[in-house]
Amino acid sequence: MKWKTILFAWMCITPVGADEGIWPFPQFPKDAVQQKYNFEVTGQFLDNLRLASARIGSGSGASISPKGLLLTNQHVVSGCLAKISSVHNDYLRDGFYAASELAEVRCADLEASVLTNIDDVTKRVKAAAKDGAPAPKALEARRAEIAHIESGCAASPETTCAVVTLFAGGRYDLYRYKKYTDVRLVFAPESALAFFGRERDSITYLRYGLDIAFLRVYENGKPAGTPHYLQWSADGVKDGDLVFAAGNPATTVRETTAAQLTFYRDTALPAALARLGPRIQQLTAFGAKSDDNQRLAQPVLTGFLESYKSTAGKLIGLRDDRLVLRKTTFDLKIRHAVENDPKLGAAAAKVWDQVAAAYKTWAPLEKPYQILEGSPAPGSNLFRIARQLVRRREESDSPALTTSSDVPVTPSLETILLAQYLEELKGLKEKDVPIKAILGGKTPQQAAEGLMQSTKLQDMAEQRRFASNPDAVVKSDDAMIRLALLLDAPARRLQKKHAEVIGSLETSAAEKIAQYRYLLFGDAEYPDATSSPRVEFGVVKGYTDRAGIPQPYAATFGGLYYRRTNDGPYQVPQRWVDSKPALNLITALDFVSTCDIAGGDYGSPTVNRAGQLVGVMFDGNLESLPNTYLYTDEQARAVHVAVQGIAEALEKVYKAKPLLRELGLNGGTL
Repeated sequence: MKWKTILFAWMCITPVGADEGIWPFPQFPKDAVQQKYNFEVTGQFLDNLRLASARIGSGSGASISPKGLLLTNQHVVSGCLAKISSVHNDYLRDGFYAASELAEVRCADLEASVLTNIDDVTKRVKAAAKDGAPAPKALEARRAEIAHIESGCAASPETTCAVVTLFAGGRYDLYRYKKYTDVRLVFAPESALAFFGRERDSITYLRYGLDIAFLRVYENGKPAGTPHYLQWSADGVKDGDLVFAAGNPATTVRETTAAQLTFYRDTALPAALARLGPRIQQLTAFGAKSDDNQRLAQPVLTGFLESYKSTAGKLIGLRDDRLVLRKTTFDLKIRHAVENDPKLGAAAAKVWDQVAAAYKTWAPLEKPYQILEGSPAPGSNLFRIARQLVRRREESDSPALTTSSDVPVTPSLETILLAQYLEELKGLKEKDVPIKAILGGKTPQQAAEGLMQSTKLQDMAEQRRFASNPDAVVKSDDAMIRLALLLDAPARRLQKKHAEVIGSLETSAAEKIAQYRYLLFGDAEYPDATSSPRVEFGVVKGYTDRAGIPQPYAATFGGLYYRRTNDGPYQVPQRWVDSKPALNLITALDFVSTCDIAGGDYGSPTVNRAGQLVGVMFDGNLESLPNTYLYTDEQARAVHVAVQGIAEALEKVYKAKPLLRELGLNGGTL
């Protein structure tokens, strides 16, 4: 097949459409945006967006003044807020505001990094592996060359470098970052506002969260000069606006085949939901008995609820026949193109058959794998500690033990969670797990109570004793450790089987398919997200949800107060109650866009055609969850905090005039 024919094939089968794409900056589809929106995205526009954007901790953010002021999410800095709090000042609960630079407090564990340069080093990395070298040797050689490139790149402590693997090794780019290690807190709202309704509303819309925080980066003890920054939009955002977002989205798996999607839809995700449901019911019933029970159960219950909603959202998306059909059709077109390419051919195209066969073989093992190895005893801190102690004996690279001083152990909760886990084990076959030896003739509830009475792992000294003497683990008569030992061998057998059947194949198949697609599409297609800097585009746009209810493009302060109650996750601090008469209740607080939220661009700045800041991303809706596998813009939306809402709150609620002046708002009214 000649390359002109391949180009024609690409024109027929390219999957990128609508506002899809988590694009590396040098690869941004300027022509597509020009054609669809009649807007020229210049190199200067992208450069300023890149140089104003930053990775902050585990999230993203952006420079918004020439004096080092950054905007990100409150949940990105929540660890800092907790650490600077005291008995007298709970900054997570009450918020934080430094009215002057002298009052700004350093966040010791936070760093901010700005991507300054991108260089293609593909030839260097690929040339390190000799032609015909065995795959393990070639991989080792490429890794050695990557390490050499990275070590030779950093010219100073303020510079860090990383070689980013794109298209599963089809391309390698060297990213050079300017690093700021002196990061100080300027402002964060109360958690009740930042996370308003999140316990029930995360990954949904309408949302009313003020999930923002302001930081400042310093150099040599002074605010850093940041000539590349995003000006605050005086107009804010409105329905239909074209917007761009820059961030560091987590991993996506859009090279996933239709066979894999079918496995997730029919086996893996339903199994996960079936495990979460009973635990949520039990903890909800436990919490309903008293306020103390509710306080104890809420952290674990919140985690289960978020996992349930995330898993259910993915499953709902995959049960949309149009999504899987679209993926199946695209797989077939890619496969046919590969088969007709003389350099690849039918042998290369067999990877799709291999993936389908592997998942068909693995499907009956998924349920016991989740129970024994993938997610054993969800929520039980004592079993997690026991499993860690057992495996530390044989795994020199095992993670450091998380002791009960780090994560509190609540006996009543542990008993509930362990009883449910033993009930799951009871449902497995004796060949999979020695359930008779585990239960000893008792019911799961009785056995769980016995475990709690016969373990001493609540004692941190006991944990340390086992951690420092691994041989004592095998000889121990501690009931929790005995349970972990009884389950370890069957869990390891499934772990080994998983690696043999789908683990290595999943990686190699993804690499092959990604590389095939890169051969066909080149830079006209974006690579999967890898937590490295990307840029997306879309429009501010409401939608009709799966229940047939129209959802507006923006959620307002009026909606926040309408949703407010005096209990649960819908409470607001007293100063928000007192400030209600002063607020313009029709001001947009949050809004949604068709930007490709992908794996979560939390803290990502969102700008308009003029490159001015109009929002900061903090979540996606339920319908966006299947975007992990395949993008759709029919209902999937990214959720942003609107600059109008931020300015309104800073002026009317927090009276933060110095901060408003630095943003160029002179009093705060937009």
